Amino acid sequence: MVICLCIGLAASIAQPVIYSTQNSKAIKYFEEAQLNIALKPDVAIEKLKKAIEKDNNFIEAHAFLGDLLADDAQYAKAIDEYKECFLINPNFMPDYYFYAGSLELKLGRYADAKGHLQQYVSSKSSNHKKNDEAELKIKCCDFALNAMQHPVHFNPVNIGPEINSQYDEYFPSITADDQTFLFTRRLPMTNRDPRMGNSFQEDFYYSNKENGKWTQSRSIGTNINTQANEGAPCLSVDGQFLFFVVCPEIDGYGLDRRGYGSCDIFVAQKTATGWSKPHNLGPPVNSKNWESQPSFSSDGKTLYFVRAVLTGNGVGQGDIYTSEVDDKGKWSNPVKLSNKINTPYNEESVFIHPDNQTLYFASNGHVGMGGTDIYMSKRQPDGEWGDPVNLGYPINTFNNENSLLVDSKGKLAYFASNRAGGYGGQDIYTFEVDSQFRPENVTYFKGKVYDSRTKKPLEASIELIDLATSKTAITSSSNPMNGEFLVCLPANKNYALNVSRTGYLFYSENFALKEVKDISKPFLMDVPLQPIDTGLTVKLNNIFFETNKYDLKEESKTELQKLITFLTTNPTLKIELGGHTDNVGDKKANNVLSQNRAKSVYDYLIGNGISQERLSFRGYGDSKPVKPNDTPENRQMNRRTEFKVTSK
Repeated sequence: MVICLCIGLAASIAQPVIYSTQNSKAIKYFEEAQLNIALKPDVAIEKLKKAIEKDNNFIEAHAFLGDLLADDAQYAKAIDEYKECFLINPNFMPDYYFYAGSLELKLGRYADAKGHLQQYVSSKSSNHKKNDEAELKIKCCDFALNAMQHPVHFNPVNIGPEINSQYDEYFPSITADDQTFLFTRRLPMTNRDPRMGNSFQEDFYYSNKENGKWTQSRSIGTNINTQANEGAPCLSVDGQFLFFVVCPEIDGYGLDRRGYGSCDIFVAQKTATGWSKPHNLGPPVNSKNWESQPSFSSDGKTLYFVRAVLTGNGVGQGDIYTSEVDDKGKWSNPVKLSNKINTPYNEESVFIHPDNQTLYFASNGHVGMGGTDIYMSKRQPDGEWGDPVNLGYPINTFNNENSLLVDSKGKLAYFASNRAGGYGGQDIYTFEVDSQFRPENVTYFKGKVYDSRTKKPLEASIELIDLATSKTAITSSSNPMNGEFLVCLPANKNYALNVSRTGYLFYSENFALKEVKDISKPFLMDVPLQPIDTGLTVKLNNIFFETNKYDLKEESKTELQKLITFLTTNPTLKIELGGHTDNVGDKKANNVLSQNRAKSVYDYLIGNGISQERLSFRGYGDSKPVKPNDTPENRQMNRRTEFKVTSK
């Protein structure tokens, strides 16, 4: 929390002032300190020390010296001066109990901080905002004292010299398959444009995993890295999009990176030759204020980011917002997360896990260890976020913690620290996440979309639908250059997959993960798309019936709607719907069952606006197996519904 240290003692010396001392030399030094406070604070500090030497009971000098030491981050010495005030006169300006307690909290002196903050509260100050802050800090003291008695498992390990260097490394990002690691490195600049001020800049570096180890990190390339600062990178889970932040110090640097406010969010797409030229997301995501620290959800639609209003004193307190992108690439008006997450204080370093259910963020507005702590919140069944949970001590301390990243499996976390034993500056560390702070289980589906005839890679739309709700869980697309894709599959749900491209038959698959206990192995499968042609057949993997029945189950509606969309988009197409069974049971009964199942789909399509003249149906029984009927798995594959193009 920001502490406002002002005591009202630097009034104009032209006005008569009554001090607690009558020592003229002490008063002289004190007033000389007042004259030097703005331009020469070091001189002011020395003058106050001399004033105290002349009269150690000069309470205003102790208080003023404490303020200046606090402003100079000499917190322990500032506390000592405030304590001198309490010894001289316990009733001198009760606000100083608040200041002393706040500084003690910053140093982790929790018992002392609680005592001084309680003394401030008991003074019955009329400053309601400061009273609320004091109450919060008292709760933080209680939390911290208890947390230190019950530490969580925490064993950070340096990620190694392939990532870390003699410089600062921070803000890590990683793809869902754990194969690409991206981070920010702060480097000295010898040829930096003098208009840009300081002699350091931030660039992005990346490393790939080979044989289970990270390769030596390399610059992401000049399309992204420039003489300007690039910060807070976020890779989409498939590694195809890069969101990052630019804070132009001079208009654009000639790089076409002009902004709308203090800092803006940009995006670039991966291509066959590297990264595309980044572009500003523009309004309404970016505004005249400060936008930073993006995190893009695995559903391919939602951007989480931090926005802070610019004030006369700079950047104000940050809050977490979301914006959704539609099929045309237009972003919605940002919405601030509820006060379950956002507080009147500062929220930052937001990270939405690939499970799309677990949010990690940093805040100094929730009960914690006293500084900026890292929290976790779970999405509730109604879609709202649950109460944030502090990740505990010693992950959180009295220092400021932020920038936590948790891998897709939920077992390893990454963070930056300048702790002893590193390679220099801030290094990136990893640690095993305590079970109580882990996200939901996630696996992924990875492969390549290609033309089944020419084998040419294809860009295609990929949609993952929750079969229980018929709602789209994830939208994505394969890379236009190489056809590659990666989509996350949160556990404990059943999904329908649809891959489509204009001019091609669509592809469907399903992932039944609700009952699967071990999802540690990803689904690796390429997707061949067939150009629309007469005689071609598509298996409808998400048409479901009860055993030995032909009534369509509710979860079939998702696939049927895809088929309706496909037929509507291709209005001249005619198809035959075919039902198939395995060879178990009576052959005649199987023929009737397959005929009725095909007719059920036929009737549904007609009932939803598809012309009867474009449709036919037929039951094939067990006459056309795709696999030998020798195992339960093969028999299941033979029980299927298909459609065949009869005319285009």
